[in-house]
Amino acid sequence: MKPIDMHGLRAHAVRATLSTIGIGMAFTIALALAAMSSQISDAAGTQPPAALPSAAPVAASATKPFVAPVGAVMAVPAPGVRDERSFMHGIGQADAGGGRTWVFFSSSGVPPRGANRDGNWPHDVYVGQWAPGEPHVSNLRTFIKRPEAQEPVSVAQNSKGTIFITFEDGWNAPRNVSQRYGVYGQNLQPIRPYPRDVESGGHSGHVAAVGEQFVVFYSADWVNGGGVDNLGTGGGVYANVYDGRGRLMRHVNVAAHVREWWPVVAGSPGRALLVWQKYIPDSTIASLQYAVLDPDTGKLTRPEESVDPFRVQYYVYAAAYVSAIDRFVVLATLDTGRAVAFLVDDQGHRTAELGCLPALVRESSIAVEDNAVYVPTQDGRLMTLALAADHITLRGTQRAPFAWGNTGVTGIASGDSVHFVSLSPEGLREADFKSHGEVAAGPADRCVVRAAQ
Repeated sequence: MKPIDMHGLRAHAVRATLSTIGIGMAFTIALALAAMSSQISDAAGTQPPAALPSAAPVAASATKPFVAPVGAVMAVPAPGVRDERSFMHGIGQADAGGGRTWVFFSSSGVPPRGANRDGNWPHDVYVGQWAPGEPHVSNLRTFIKRPEAQEPVSVAQNSKGTIFITFEDGWNAPRNVSQRYGVYGQNLQPIRPYPRDVESGGHSGHVAAVGEQFVVFYSADWVNGGGVDNLGTGGGVYANVYDGRGRLMRHVNVAAHVREWWPVVAGSPGRALLVWQKYIPDSTIASLQYAVLDPDTGKLTRPEESVDPFRVQYYVYAAAYVSAIDRFVVLATLDTGRAVAFLVDDQGHRTAELGCLPALVRESSIAVEDNAVYVPTQDGRLMTLALAADHITLRGTQRAPFAWGNTGVTGIASGDSVHFVSLSPEGLREADFKSHGEVAAGPADRCVVRAAQ
């Protein structure tokens, strides 16, 4: 299938790298990245398509760590870098039992080879395991394999240990693409296995567990024009609630048939926080939106403060639930180039806010350990925030030993460290960070905390 001009809608290889648009990257930063971008482009452009991977275990590629120069925005590719998503796109994790963690990701092979010669993306879903003390995810194998691309994968695990996997799928899709899913036990034995449809024509889906249930938050349709690089926007966001065995319980129209898209969801024991972006005509930025969903009733709670609270860079936001304080945390990179963090309770009210933070990396997740969260930043660092129910503090940062990728980053908290896995055009990049190894924030990072009124 040939590429079309839709974000998240199949073989997007003809489009410019979305993460570079609207950010206003400085000329000096482009110079700092030129050498690396040239290496990536050369490696991507000269390799012929490899044979399709088998379902047998595959070996991870060995890559030389790249140390980000101080002050360089290593997470943002320089102009000319091909679409990173065509190599790898989407990553998630689940508890495998016995102290081990499943790591799922969508990739065009291991190592990734990028788009096929016809421009189509060949992504499959892979799985491997990681355990504390190990430097890398191991025992990689193909988990779901079909023609066309299965990406970006999103993963959630409910209170019973059941794993829900969802992604948009170009295989055998009557409407070009379909948001699909599968449900598996903690040992990956099928319960309601792929392929199951969330919605034909659905795309960009993200899943979270709420108690024993699962909430899939996804977009549908596409409106040409506007958005990043004038490529268009999604045509609405919707939620499906599934029981612990993957059976549909209810459908919720969150923002139907409007130019709102790129859904992100986080789950608490009783609620789901839905976060998405809204198109602003004649603008290169979006309006952040959020709502709280009760999956038992389908009721949406949207206080006035949750409507158009911030102007954000397209696609650069994330959310997580922090059980230690019973709050959702949201981080977003604003149109100013700085990030904001805020806490949301189960009624949708913001209880704390901290601005003027380093910009976070696009499509990176938030790692949670007790009352601290860890977030990759665009300047090549890992940021730590300490949280209370009505207070956020920037605890400090650590330098990353490689360039963060823009197509998926996940962090696994384990005792006194957090293991991060980042997707890249070269394969998985991994590093351990001590949970209290950060240096104090410098003057450029310090912000003022204020409690939400």
